[in-house]
Amino acid sequence: MSQTTSEDFTTARIEADPELPIIRITRDFLATPEQLLRAHTDPELFARWVGPASVTTEIDQWDARDGGNWRYVVRRDDFETSFRGCFHQVASDRIVQTFTWEEQPDGVALETLTFEDLGGGWTRLHAQSLVDSFAGRDAWLASGMESGVNEGYAALDELIRAGAAG
Repeated sequence: MSQTTSEDFTTARIEADPELPIIRITRDFLATPEQLLRAHTDPELFARWVGPASVTTEIDQWDARDGGNWRYVVRRDDFETSFRGCFHQVASDRIVQTFTWEEQPDGVALETLTFEDLGGGWTRLHAQSLVDSFAGRDAWLASGMESGVNEGYAALDELIRAGAAG
Protein backbone atom coordinates (compact mmCIF):
# COMPACT_ATOMS: atom_id res chain seq x y z
CA MET A 1 0.00 0.00 0.00
CA SER A 2 1.42 3.41 -0.92
CA GLN A 3 1.65 6.22 1.56
CA THR A 4 -0.22 9.47 0.84
CA THR A 5 1.79 12.67 1.17
CA SER A 6 0.64 16.27 1.44
CA GLU A 7 2.02 16.82 -2.08
CA ASP A 8 -0.56 14.33 -3.37
CA PHE A 9 -3.23 16.82 -2.32
CA THR A 10 -1.52 20.08 -3.24
CA THR A 11 -0.21 19.40 -6.74
CA ALA A 12 -2.73 20.12 -9.46
CA ARG A 13 -3.75 17.22 -11.65
CA ILE A 14 -4.00 18.53 -15.23
CA GLU A 15 -5.67 16.27 -17.76
CA ALA A 16 -6.63 16.54 -21.41
CA ASP A 17 -9.95 14.96 -22.28
CA PRO A 18 -9.38 12.42 -25.08
CA GLU A 19 -12.80 13.02 -26.68
CA LEU A 20 -13.29 16.79 -26.38
CA PRO A 21 -10.96 19.84 -26.47
CA ILE A 22 -11.16 20.22 -22.70
CA ILE A 23 -8.50 20.65 -20.04
CA ARG A 24 -9.45 19.55 -16.53
CA ILE A 25 -7.57 20.69 -13.44
CA THR A 26 -8.20 19.20 -10.00
CA ARG A 27 -6.51 20.52 -6.85
CA ASP A 28 -7.21 20.15 -3.11
CA PHE A 29 -6.81 23.07 -0.70
CA LEU A 30 -6.82 23.26 3.07
CA ALA A 31 -9.53 25.92 2.80
CA THR A 32 -13.28 26.30 2.80
CA PRO A 33 -15.29 26.65 -0.40
CA GLU A 34 -16.00 30.24 0.68
CA GLN A 35 -12.27 31.00 0.89
CA LEU A 36 -11.65 29.60 -2.59
CA LEU A 37 -14.60 31.51 -4.00
CA ARG A 38 -13.23 34.73 -2.49
CA ALA A 39 -9.75 33.97 -3.86
CA HIS A 40 -11.23 33.72 -7.36
CA THR A 41 -13.58 36.73 -7.13
CA ASP A 42 -11.77 39.34 -5.01
CA PRO A 43 -9.55 41.25 -7.47
CA GLU A 44 -6.90 42.27 -4.96
CA LEU A 45 -6.56 38.73 -3.63
CA PHE A 46 -6.65 37.17 -7.12
CA ALA A 47 -3.79 39.42 -8.30
CA ARG A 48 -1.63 38.22 -5.41
CA TRP A 49 -1.69 34.54 -6.35
CA VAL A 50 -2.54 33.96 -10.00
CA GLY A 51 0.13 32.72 -12.38
CA PRO A 52 3.81 31.91 -12.06
CA ALA A 53 5.78 33.41 -9.18
CA SER A 54 7.93 35.35 -11.67
CA VAL A 55 5.09 37.65 -12.81
CA THR A 56 3.13 40.51 -11.33
CA THR A 57 -0.55 40.88 -12.07
CA GLU A 58 -2.44 44.15 -12.34
CA ILE A 59 -6.23 44.13 -12.42
CA ASP A 60 -7.62 46.45 -15.09
CA GLN A 61 -11.35 45.59 -14.78
CA TRP A 62 -13.12 43.33 -12.31
CA ASP A 63 -16.85 42.90 -11.78
CA ALA A 64 -17.33 39.44 -10.24
CA ARG A 65 -21.07 39.00 -10.71
CA ASP A 66 -23.31 37.29 -13.26
CA GLY A 67 -22.71 39.24 -16.49
CA GLY A 68 -19.66 41.10 -15.17
CA ASN A 69 -16.37 41.56 -17.03
CA TRP A 70 -12.77 41.09 -16.01
CA ARG A 71 -9.35 41.95 -17.46
CA TYR A 72 -5.86 41.72 -16.05
CA VAL A 73 -2.33 42.43 -17.24
CA VAL A 74 0.65 40.19 -16.43
CA ARG A 75 4.19 41.58 -16.40
CA ARG A 76 7.68 40.11 -16.10
CA ASP A 77 10.70 42.31 -16.84
CA ASP A 78 10.05 43.72 -20.36
CA PHE A 79 7.27 41.23 -21.10
CA GLU A 80 3.58 42.14 -20.83
CA THR A 81 0.42 40.29 -21.83
CA SER A 82 -3.29 40.54 -21.00
CA PHE A 83 -6.24 38.26 -20.39
CA ARG A 84 -9.94 39.09 -20.33
CA GLY A 85 -13.35 37.50 -20.03
CA CYS A 86 -16.87 37.63 -18.69
CA PHE A 87 -18.36 36.11 -15.58
CA HIS A 88 -21.45 34.19 -16.68
CA GLN A 89 -22.29 32.81 -13.25
CA VAL A 90 -20.86 33.50 -9.83
CA ALA A 91 -22.45 31.24 -7.21
CA SER A 92 -21.35 30.01 -3.79
CA ASP A 93 -19.98 26.74 -5.20
CA ARG A 94 -19.34 27.54 -8.87
CA ILE A 95 -17.97 30.11 -11.30
CA VAL A 96 -18.63 30.00 -15.03
CA GLN A 97 -16.62 32.44 -17.12
CA THR A 98 -14.97 33.00 -20.46
CA PHE A 99 -11.20 33.31 -20.74
CA THR A 100 -9.30 34.98 -23.59
CA TRP A 101 -5.60 35.60 -24.02
CA GLU A 102 -5.63 38.92 -25.87
CA GLU A 103 -2.75 37.88 -28.15
CA GLN A 104 -5.09 35.19 -29.54
CA PRO A 105 -8.50 36.89 -29.35
CA ASP A 106 -10.28 34.20 -31.39
CA GLY A 107 -9.35 31.49 -28.88
CA VAL A 108 -12.08 31.97 -26.26
CA ALA A 109 -12.36 29.26 -23.60
CA LEU A 110 -15.41 28.52 -21.50
CA GLU A 111 -14.29 27.79 -17.94
CA THR A 112 -16.24 26.20 -15.12
CA LEU A 113 -14.80 26.13 -11.61
CA THR A 114 -16.55 24.20 -8.85
CA PHE A 115 -15.65 24.06 -5.17
CA GLU A 116 -16.34 20.66 -3.56
CA ASP A 117 -16.37 20.63 0.24
CA LEU A 118 -14.46 17.51 1.31
CA GLY A 119 -14.95 18.10 5.03
CA GLY A 120 -12.22 18.49 7.62
CA GLY A 121 -11.38 21.93 6.26
CA TRP A 122 -10.46 20.65 2.79
CA THR A 123 -12.00 21.75 -0.52
CA ARG A 124 -11.40 20.28 -3.97
CA LEU A 125 -11.28 22.71 -6.86
CA HIS A 126 -12.47 21.29 -10.18
CA ALA A 127 -11.63 23.55 -13.14
CA GLN A 128 -12.62 22.75 -16.68
CA SER A 129 -11.64 24.77 -19.76
CA LEU A 130 -13.40 24.04 -23.03
CA VAL A 131 -11.37 25.48 -25.91
CA ASP A 132 -12.20 25.81 -29.59
CA SER A 133 -10.03 22.98 -30.94
CA PHE A 134 -7.73 20.11 -30.02
CA ALA A 135 -4.82 22.12 -31.45
CA GLY A 136 -5.73 25.03 -29.16
CA ARG A 137 -6.00 22.73 -26.18
CA ASP A 138 -2.65 21.14 -26.92
CA ALA A 139 -1.03 24.56 -27.36
CA TRP A 140 -2.28 25.55 -23.88
CA LEU A 141 -0.86 22.36 -22.42
CA ALA A 142 2.51 22.95 -24.14
CA SER A 143 2.64 26.61 -23.03
CA GLY A 144 4.05 25.92 -19.58
CA MET A 145 0.65 26.30 -17.94
CA GLU A 146 1.46 23.48 -15.49
CA SER A 147 4.17 25.49 -13.74
CA GLY A 148 1.98 28.61 -13.68
CA VAL A 149 -0.96 26.70 -12.25
CA ASN A 150 1.10 24.98 -9.55
CA GLU A 151 3.09 28.09 -8.59
CA GLY A 152 -0.10 30.15 -8.43
CA TYR A 153 -1.91 27.60 -6.29
CA ALA A 154 1.12 27.34 -3.97
CA ALA A 155 0.93 31.13 -3.53
CA LEU A 156 -2.80 30.80 -2.83
CA ASP A 157 -2.04 28.16 -0.18
CA GLU A 158 0.29 30.66 1.53
CA LEU A 159 -2.31 33.44 1.41
CA ILE A 160 -4.95 31.13 2.90
CA ARG A 161 -2.57 30.07 5.68
CA ALA A 162 -1.84 33.75 6.39
CA GLY A 163 -5.59 34.47 6.69
CA ALA A 164 -5.82 36.67 3.58
CA ALA A 165 -8.81 34.76 2.15
CA GLY A 166 -11.00 35.26 5.21
